[in-house]
Amino acid sequence: MQAWRVYENGEPRAVMRREEVAPPTPGDGQVLLKVRAANVNFPDALLCRGHYQVRPPLPFTPGVEVCAETEDGRRVLTTAALPHGGFAEYLLADAAGLLPAPDSLDDAEAAALHIGYQTGWFGLHRRAALQEGETLLVHAAAGGVGSAAVQLGKAAGATVIGVVGGPAKAAVARALGCDVVIDRRSEDVVAAVKAATGGRGADVIYDPVGGEAYQQSAKCVAFEGRIVVVGFASGTVPTPALNHALVKNYSVLGLHWGLYAAKDPASIGRCHETLTALAAKGLIKPLIGERVPFAGAADAVQRVADGTTTGRLVVLPEGARA
Repeated sequence: MQAWRVYENGEPRAVMRREEVAPPTPGDGQVLLKVRAANVNFPDALLCRGHYQVRPPLPFTPGVEVCAETEDGRRVLTTAALPHGGFAEYLLADAAGLLPAPDSLDDAEAAALHIGYQTGWFGLHRRAALQEGETLLVHAAAGGVGSAAVQLGKAAGATVIGVVGGPAKAAVARALGCDVVIDRRSEDVVAAVKAATGGRGADVIYDPVGGEAYQQSAKCVAFEGRIVVVGFASGTVPTPALNHALVKNYSVLGLHWGLYAAKDPASIGRCHETLTALAAKGLIKPLIGERVPFAGAADAVQRVADGTTTGRLVVLPEGARA
């Protein structure tokens, strides 16, 4: 089969190689699945660089999130059992972790539903307890992770403020349904949030960026607000001044979605049922920025790593329908 493999750590475009390899052999509790579409995630870039919390043995195939087909023809969503990831014709997955792909989404959309939307749902609802009528601020609102949070916030009845970088991404954020869009390149984010909220600030802030974005969040979070820390796409992990949290009684909440698989696996299935219902109603729909042919996988991972993409890039195996 065709697969992209990483033999040494480095930038994705430099270290990902396309090869002809034998299909992997399932271990105990694993299944071999045919890949229908593989979503590109920032963790795929971190895996290539050797900076992710999970470090599979070399060589490995990246691609942590896929829509795939079982031997009996069912469409499923899953995360890959590394080192045999989704940028290949076949991958390995844990049999217990398979979820039915929603009928309302095509393969590329379904591949982009699992991690980003589950992270958004757990972050906004289980961690931050977002309420109808509250104000939600989403950093990187036109990106893959941010766009999911925007849609989930609107579905929950929140007023959504989206922070983006540049006019093109601002247009995307408006199309997603953001009530207010702030271009961080030309506007003062803190001042704009305060202006949009009558000086109160945002009740919930969803931050997959870190760095300067977190510093801005701490300055424009509302009294008893909640900052949900999802990741550090900026490459800078902030060091919060915890004494500042006392100024407005705000909370800083961490969200690592993968822990739920180990600590509360039943919650993932319940969340998927909720997401499937929202997708069927048209309230959420993954924003696909590009459907990438298999030959372009390494370039796609690099572009996500560089932060130049809008929405999700999804890699399609050879012969797959776009």
